[in-house]
Amino acid sequence: MIFAMDSSVEWLLFLVVFLSISISSSSADRIGIPRGAAVLKKHHLPSKRAFSGDLHTYFYTQTLDHFNYKPESYATFQQRYVINYKYWGGGAVSAPIFVCLGAEQALETDLQTIGFLDDNAPRFNALIVYIEHRYYGESVPFGSREEAFRNAYRMGYLNSAQALADYAEIIADMKNNLQASHSPVIVIGASYGGMLASWFRLKYPHLALGALASSAPVLYFDNITPSDAFYSIITKSFRETSESCYQTIRRSWSVIDSYASQPWGLSVLSSKFRTCYPLNSASELKKELESIYVVASQFNQPAYLVNRVCAAIDETQTDDILFKIFAAVVAFNGNNRCFINPPTPESQTVTGWKWQTCSEMVIPIGVGENTMFQPNPFDLNTFINDCIRTYGVAPRPHWITSYYGGNDFNFILQKFGSNIIFSNGLRDPFSAGGVLEHISKSIRAVTTTYGSHCLDLFPKSDNDPEWLTKQRNIELRIIRGWLVTYYADLKAFQKG
Repeated sequence: MIFAMDSSVEWLLFLVVFLSISISSSSADRIGIPRGAAVLKKHHLPSKRAFSGDLHTYFYTQTLDHFNYKPESYATFQQRYVINYKYWGGGAVSAPIFVCLGAEQALETDLQTIGFLDDNAPRFNALIVYIEHRYYGESVPFGSREEAFRNAYRMGYLNSAQALADYAEIIADMKNNLQASHSPVIVIGASYGGMLASWFRLKYPHLALGALASSAPVLYFDNITPSDAFYSIITKSFRETSESCYQTIRRSWSVIDSYASQPWGLSVLSSKFRTCYPLNSASELKKELESIYVVASQFNQPAYLVNRVCAAIDETQTDDILFKIFAAVVAFNGNNRCFINPPTPESQTVTGWKWQTCSEMVIPIGVGENTMFQPNPFDLNTFINDCIRTYGVAPRPHWITSYYGGNDFNFILQKFGSNIIFSNGLRDPFSAGGVLEHISKSIRAVTTTYGSHCLDLFPKSDNDPEWLTKQRNIELRIIRGWLVTYYADLKAFQKG
């Protein structure tokens, strides 16, 4: 059942972007690494400045538990989705439907940052749909966020399989209501949403003709990808940008530890880095610095964040390593009143994703010996104990590969998979867990040497480099090929 809202919804005018995936590691602290918070807004990356007046918001009465038949499984909640009909050719001609599968953030974030649908729907006469992920934004069960996240019994319904089933119900219901039974659906997703898009195509091929999975680390599970690959890519990006910058960052950790070992050390560090509150430990500072380098690498393009950080380090004329590092902090954040530990309440995104990483999304990222960071290898037992201590529930580290596949991924998908684009920018540390080579004629890998996290899905800009435009054109050409084949098959089927 669908309940319509007024189409002139008052959209949020500010942007908090959490496009990347939080990092599971050997300690619960690392789960909380900032997920690119406000990166697009802060660094003026391309984004839609205002929400289109062509958006229509709906709420679908969604089933709480798709996989059980207990009485409580039949509870429902209202799940939000948005449709733009402006470019659609209609169900009578089976015009296509582009569906953005929401991930671990409110729907407004996708509306603000995912420009691929709006930019390309006109040439396909496509309907545009954005669906919000359960437990995020306004699509929260149990009546409120507080109730939904009250305990593990409530949070247990927050997982990828339930989310995919949600999307299946909404897409099927929407097509029925629009009398668009033969309109092909292309699902599109970024980061975790990209994983969902690829998995949706594999699990629900009767509902999705194809999937564009941008920066989707589907192979960063179950030790398929080396644990230290994430931080190795970050290190490579910084070292290729500036050897002296790389060396300064690498040496800075021991300098911080040396200060912190002194009775007055934390006070001095707090002063040097203009922290918003006095530091309680060296790890508090190091975690914040680490997050700056991670986000700079992950979202480097098109604002050249790594270059900005390294320029600040290299151009600061002093022998004081920490003063150089502080210059990088200012270059990254802007000249704020204070840095490092500002008072920020835990967001719905962080709360939800912490649960997801402590249940099924166990991405075993650790820091090896040969990076610019201090070694911190991933330890599964420690991670499991941290999650049990936090939620009373142990993670299932092998569930993702059991349910969606991963081991021998290429060989297996050659046999039954089709119509998936895995796109990755190789400067994105999550590309380490991505599909970087073609699997078959219809499961294609589109990579860019200088690309960053989900860059191909950002709104296009006149300043886009040629290689980014080429990447998007390749993706569009593949999608058009799927549609041409589909319509030919549909015509033959209807004649028969």
